Amino acid sequence: MWLFRFLLVVLFAVPAFAQDWPSKPVKFVSPYPPGGSVDPLARMFAAKLGDALKQNFIVENRTGASGVIGTEYVAKSAPDGYTFVFIFDTHAVHQALNPKLPFDPVKDFEPVMIVGSAPMAITTGAQKPYRNFQDVLAAAKKGGVTLGNVGNGSLAHLTTIVLNQATGVKFEPVAYKGGGPLSADLIGGHVELALASTAAQAQHVRSGKMRALALTGDKRSHTMPEVPTLKELGIDVVAHAWWGILAPAGTPKPIIDKFHAELVKAIKLPDVNKMLTETQGMDVVALSPDETRKWIVDNMTRWGKVVKDNDIKVE
Repeated sequence: MWLFRFLLVVLFAVPAFAQDWPSKPVKFVSPYPPGGSVDPLARMFAAKLGDALKQNFIVENRTGASGVIGTEYVAKSAPDGYTFVFIFDTHAVHQALNPKLPFDPVKDFEPVMIVGSAPMAITTGAQKPYRNFQDVLAAAKKGGVTLGNVGNGSLAHLTTIVLNQATGVKFEPVAYKGGGPLSADLIGGHVELALASTAAQAQHVRSGKMRALALTGDKRSHTMPEVPTLKELGIDVVAHAWWGILAPAGTPKPIIDKFHAELVKAIKLPDVNKMLTETQGMDVVALSPDETRKWIVDNMTRWGKVVKDNDIKVE
């Protein structure tokens, strides 16, 4: 009888616990530095959910190792609904590149949402001579053209390798610790080209500090409709950046569901939707937790094959 009573207490306590959530400040971990696309997403949702739920949502940057350091921190945090991580597409390639990864990208997390996706853009600084991607290819055939990305093992890094194979030229990959430092160096003329999400670069293209030359999407972007895709240029390379939110494995489902519902409400706000679609350049998808898990697994399968087939290693 005591066991039956105990199970009843547990059964009804978890939904009640979720109903009271959040009863203390919630931490959003951004594994990337300010200036890229992940950090402003976390800060925007922190502000909106703080207003809606009358609680403090705090963004903490734990950067390094292409997002591994901050993501590991969340994987090992208490599964109590008070710590979440905002992930980037790099999450799907960590395991293929690093067999000693200190967490499992799927098993060590509860999926919350894939917020949206966007193509990546190949851009150059306004002071550079490149006017189109044909100019870039002509220069790259002579060698020495640098192509910056947001970190070793990032999706942009892998896409650079695939791009080299598809074009027969050799772009020299240069790894940065996030989109912010990459954009700063591109604008400053310290790297020839950058490959990063349209979310990280659209504002700089609109301001005239960068020039977009090609996109990696399967169609043109609504934020850069004048820029052709690589496929349009006869180069069969397609890759999309994406953003998601995860919790530590074991976080109660009622909390995950409540958090997801609040995120959906926030996304429907006109200013948030404008920020995501126009400023960040996303195609908003707002996937369910189950759909999020499938999205991550599918991307791990696709890019894991690229890593294996090309024997790509990251030191």
